[in-house]
Amino acid sequence: MNYLIVSVLTGLLALAFAFMLRSSIVKKEVKNERMKEIAGYIEEGAMAFLRREYKYLAVFILVVAICLGIFVHIQTAICFVIGAIFSIGAGFFGMKVAVKANVRTTEAATKGIKEALTIAFSGGSVMGMCVVGLGILGLGLLSIIFDLKVEYITGFGFGASSIALFARVGGGIYTKAADVGADLVGKVEAGIPEDDPRNPAVIADNVGDNVGDVAGMGADLFESYVGSIISAITLGAVIRLTSGKEGILFPIAISCVGIIASIIGSIVVKNLKGDNPQKILNTGTYTAGVIMIIGSAIFSNTMFGSLKPFGAVIVGILVGLAIGKITEIYTSSDYKYVQGIADQSETGPATNIIAGLSVGMRSTVAPIILISLGILVAYFIIGGRDDSMLGLYGIALSAVGMLSTTATTVAVDAYGPIADNAGGIAEMANLPEEVRNITDKLDSVGNTTAAIGKGFAIGSAALTALALFASYAQAVNLKVIDLLNPLTLIGLLIGSMIPFIFAALAMEAVGKAANNMVEEVRRQFREHPGIMEGTEKPDYTKCVDISTQAALTQMVLPGIIAVATPIVMGMLLGTEALAGTIAGAVGTGVLMAVMMANAGGAWDNAKKYIEAGAHGGKGSFAHKAGVVGDTVGDPFKDTAGPAMNILIKLMTIVSLVFATVIANYGGIISNLFSK
Repeated sequence: MNYLIVSVLTGLLALAFAFMLRSSIVKKEVKNERMKEIAGYIEEGAMAFLRREYKYLAVFILVVAICLGIFVHIQTAICFVIGAIFSIGAGFFGMKVAVKANVRTTEAATKGIKEALTIAFSGGSVMGMCVVGLGILGLGLLSIIFDLKVEYITGFGFGASSIALFARVGGGIYTKAADVGADLVGKVEAGIPEDDPRNPAVIADNVGDNVGDVAGMGADLFESYVGSIISAITLGAVIRLTSGKEGILFPIAISCVGIIASIIGSIVVKNLKGDNPQKILNTGTYTAGVIMIIGSAIFSNTMFGSLKPFGAVIVGILVGLAIGKITEIYTSSDYKYVQGIADQSETGPATNIIAGLSVGMRSTVAPIILISLGILVAYFIIGGRDDSMLGLYGIALSAVGMLSTTATTVAVDAYGPIADNAGGIAEMANLPEEVRNITDKLDSVGNTTAAIGKGFAIGSAALTALALFASYAQAVNLKVIDLLNPLTLIGLLIGSMIPFIFAALAMEAVGKAANNMVEEVRRQFREHPGIMEGTEKPDYTKCVDISTQAALTQMVLPGIIAVATPIVMGMLLGTEALAGTIAGAVGTGVLMAVMMANAGGAWDNAKKYIEAGAHGGKGSFAHKAGVVGDTVGDPFKDTAGPAMNILIKLMTIVSLVFATVIANYGGIISNLFSK
């Protein structure tokens, strides 16, 4: 069987399924003219932001491609450009459908929760299928064109990672600046409901759900998906498990199985009956997982005559499911941790924030232990005791396994912001309360599913970064890392610091933009009293411009730090110091990603738990404290936290792409020491 041709065909199948879902969504009629008007504002703002963001990114892509062509390979530069374009495409097409699905979800909510869930999930599935379809299609085509030369194909991952970082950070700054501004002035100061049309920042907030939580998230998961496969095929090229190319082709084969499994899982979700969104979504996820397990066992036995590679894959799947469940426990209002934050809100914002930080920090323990056990089991189950490179290949396969059903994970994740937008449209269009109750229920489940999706991405990031790290060590012929070497120790410390400065810049950007948003909303309320009386329309455009400008200007420096740090460290201090830098960044980056994502998710659902009637419900003292906690958590879970997993993989893949250059010309300072 020609697995590369199969991968291309599977990618095309995923894109065809996405087009079919998109067609079924846009055929749905929206009768309410006010809903159409609001949805038009959201779509116009989202597309305007993406067009401006892509102009910035086009300059970055051109500059980096020229550098790669001069200093590395022209083939690597070509793969980089294709990876960047495909990453942009995944985010763009997914968001284009999401802004069509939101208003149709609102329309469907007038008929019932199952109808609304189906539309929202279908919208998310379009994003999921675009992510995996473009990912496997690009890798398959480039593998055919460049005859599986992995030193060129890594450029595809570099392109995907670069765009993912800018999309996630830029989109995250946009959405949280609007969200924080809308909440602080609207809910806390003015005492008006969430998504009230009198709030000037409300359209910017809904636009932000799309550019951050749909387009940004899509580019993020595209990068995770592609990065895991590239790390596996890079190590598969050097293992001695077989005499052929099975080591390279196996991760591609099981990724194709994952796409088929996700399509079946999506069909199951659409056809299941019932009114429990969480149960329906879980059933689709588990269905895809079971099919994936069976398929990977068959391919493992067929290609290797052994189930050992399957064992590594199953470890990743199980660890991913376990991390997802643990994330749910720490971020869902059905469990004691979120309820504890709500309890602490009775005494004010300070105790709410203390409780949320505590939950976030506590939540790092179980995922890190699970990831560590997964690394250990995957390493030895495939034969790492006898061949360390084979063991590292097993770790890479576990990452591929964890992300094998990415299409389903993305669909469940992207469904959340679509449901959130649907609720906003229902509120602004003054639909009956029972409609908003349905969208709120979908949104609450979406917060948990989004947190679970972040857990998957973070867990796979740790495994993928370790596999890419091993590929870098192989490329520069590095056998050990000597921490007694002062240059290596410097690299470790600087690498450990990078996630902190990266998170600080992202949080600071949100804070500055939110401050501008708050002042603008206050100005409009002060100068135009008719807004609060409902006789004067707010200036939504001004708030959209504030978020757009902040996102585009503030995303540049974090992106430069992520790309430049590995190159600078390698050129100045050498290959071993760069290895220390990567190790430090991975260690602190994974911990910060888990802590920030879970703390933010817990704060958000604690607020919603109070709004559902606990501790006095909406407008109570506890509710105001919950809003403040949620406001702090917003940039945690949607800006800085999710970008951590991209940061550590981007730094690692940059090191791999420039490995030859660094090995030959790097170590300027270390060479002075040796002389």
